[in-house]
Amino acid sequence: MALEKTADGVPTIYHVAQRAGVSIATVSRVLNGHEQIRPETEEKVLSAVRELGFVPNASAQGLSKGLKRIIGLVFANSWWEEDPQSVEENSLLFADELIRGAQVAADRHAYSLLLLSSGVTHRGHAFSDVFGKVDALVLLDRVVRQERVGPIAKRVPVVLLAGSGRSRSATTIRVDNAGGMQALAEHLVVVHEMRRTAFLGGLVDSPDNDARLAAFQQAVFDLGGSCEIDEALSADWTSSGAVAAVGRRLRKRRRLPEVIACANDQMAIGAMHALAMAGLRVPEDVAVVGFDDIPVARYLRPPLTTVRQPIRQLGAAAVDSLVLRLQGHEPARDVVLPTELVVRGSCGCPAVPDLGLGNGNGSTPRGERA
Repeated sequence: MALEKTADGVPTIYHVAQRAGVSIATVSRVLNGHEQIRPETEEKVLSAVRELGFVPNASAQGLSKGLKRIIGLVFANSWWEEDPQSVEENSLLFADELIRGAQVAADRHAYSLLLLSSGVTHRGHAFSDVFGKVDALVLLDRVVRQERVGPIAKRVPVVLLAGSGRSRSATTIRVDNAGGMQALAEHLVVVHEMRRTAFLGGLVDSPDNDARLAAFQQAVFDLGGSCEIDEALSADWTSSGAVAAVGRRLRKRRRLPEVIACANDQMAIGAMHALAMAGLRVPEDVAVVGFDDIPVARYLRPPLTTVRQPIRQLGAAAVDSLVLRLQGHEPARDVVLPTELVVRGSCGCPAVPDLGLGNGNGSTPRGERA
């Protein structure tokens, strides 16, 4: 006897089982990727699914696997602990874009995204009450030291955003910091003949900061230039931190570099502000360049020359990798996404109106590998 479809005409798992001539439990095991299923039985079920146009209910699948269908995204929020009033001033522009990408991917897989902040005082040991809420975790730069990832990854699958790529317990998704900074150094030294450079760094325990500093410094040296690494020029990834750092450097009253290369765009914005407040012009007196290409970079005056990284793609790739793990597959352990140099006016190139339709004045892409 044929089963009636639901009121809205949508076939159910019961219809699939009847069409394939198997039990409902067998259909469930096939749909959930159970390995101990005979090939001929699996083909019967999948043929019935195709013929009926059956779409598995994501929530039901999650329950059958014991999944909550929730992925946690943990980001460091150290400045909040020090000054809660600075939230608006130091808005997490990079994290905002990354979260958007992760959210789109989570929606595509029928997962929810749970946002969690980890401050300095809680870093590395605020995870005990998280494990029961999520199926997997995305850990942003500086949330936890790499040696502490192993115990966390034993509880839930983990993706690290930034890192060395050598983690044995978690997938690392990062960008081509070295290629991007090399392209930036070549543009400054070769095109603009700027040989006296300085690097404005983020927090020293950041893998991204360390990689960008090392690559920029080496590339400048190889091209016959110098790179000032002054304790004064050390900040915390934020615009206000960069304002303070550039202010400290200006008070030393030493000869200024021709260009300040900032480890991210937010600090580049702060550096430009501090220079303007001191009566210095960008790029005529000191050029400023960044890394990230956050949306506001093209609207600055002058528009910011920077290294673009695919921020939203980073978030999406992290979620995609975790979903693969949760489905029983083994994703790549080290994924490196491409970067590209985006040339605008803050380095001294002629300012060209950027309507958001392209890469600014021009761009130089770097390759992708996984």
